[in-house]
Amino acid sequence: MTRTKSELIADRRRLLGPNVSTFYDDPVHFVKGEGVWLWDAEGRRYLDCYNNVPVVGHCNPRVVDAISTQAATLNTHTRYLHDGILDYAEALTATLDESLDTLLMTCTGSEANDVALRMAEAVTGKRGVIATDATYHGNTALVSQLSKSNVPTVGFGLEQYFKFVDAPDSYRNPDPDGTKFAAAVAEQIAAHEADGTGFAALVICPYFLNEGFPNNPDGWLAPVARVVREAGGFLICDEVQSGFGRTGTHLWAHEKMGVVPDIMSIGKPMGNGHPVGGVVTSADTMAAFRSGYRYFNTFGGNPVSAAAALAVLREIQDRDLVENARVVGEHAQERLRDLMERYEVIGDVRGSGLIFGAEMVTDRETKDPASAFTDRVINAMRQEGFILSKLGRHKNALKIRPPMVFSLENADMLFDGLDKVLRDTPLS
Repeated sequence: MTRTKSELIADRRRLLGPNVSTFYDDPVHFVKGEGVWLWDAEGRRYLDCYNNVPVVGHCNPRVVDAISTQAATLNTHTRYLHDGILDYAEALTATLDESLDTLLMTCTGSEANDVALRMAEAVTGKRGVIATDATYHGNTALVSQLSKSNVPTVGFGLEQYFKFVDAPDSYRNPDPDGTKFAAAVAEQIAAHEADGTGFAALVICPYFLNEGFPNNPDGWLAPVARVVREAGGFLICDEVQSGFGRTGTHLWAHEKMGVVPDIMSIGKPMGNGHPVGGVVTSADTMAAFRSGYRYFNTFGGNPVSAAAALAVLREIQDRDLVENARVVGEHAQERLRDLMERYEVIGDVRGSGLIFGAEMVTDRETKDPASAFTDRVINAMRQEGFILSKLGRHKNALKIRPPMVFSLENADMLFDGLDKVLRDTPLS
């Protein structure tokens, strides 16, 4: 059945229910993807500057072949023996600190973060969790509580276990050495202990992507890691967005930020679009979790998922895509700084590797967020054939995190387009 765009929108509401969100004032209907490109139903091509899930490119041949070959051979669950999950576990943990030597595979990052919290409880015997006040870590009943701005109106009374600290903001509230953030976490740890909940874990994206990826220097997380460990808690690094070389400096953002987590969660780009997630931790922590919870996931770690994940990891390594992220990311920031010199609406430029963007303000002195303007820019860029989004506390920062095969030529196309849109879009 071929639907018109208006029929698609109407049928989404009828068949999927209300509030199923779409991007853009004029939603786009994609029918094909390849590399960094997407095509809509009318045959128009768009440069994908947003989607980190197809980390090695849309419809990557190596990943497609791995999925189809394994699907044509065998697909069961982990209660039967198979090599695939073990091959992937060995390859993945080889990229990490030796303390992170054990893998549990899930289907999504939400599941991975849910398991991570339960691991922290299994070891510490406590339930108090701390997160930033402008983040997102998933949508299970437990993990959704971590998203202060997105907590459901109907829940299971779990809010008592969660406390929040202000998200770091290098533009409006600089914290050059991370000590203010560490002190805020220490204060909330004390509050958890005082109310009898006890402190189990701090959960963060080590590069704070949803918070607007502030320009924190390398090693910035070391002070808060010390605070967490001294209190007997766990540092959980959610690398669902920041991992797999996204920062262009390391394969994992926690390396860039100077820490080794007790637990690392992964997902999104892990299978290049195939639904795969995972949790990596120490053997002792995994043993405590396995003893405390009778956990089984029918689809987590199945042979097809393991094949997809291994193909993605090998593609990143074999094509040296972390280095590509560094080179293209440095060029992208140069182009953004050039635009900043010419457009007063750009208040700040930041990023690392293939996560970069600009914060839009109505006035550079007051730093008042130009949220509505940013929305108009995003929609205008969609009309020009560029897919990107916005994020941050005020939704006024451009969020650009393209597939890791994004090239210098692609970057120049993007910023030539952004130059035109900034020139043609009124501030008010």
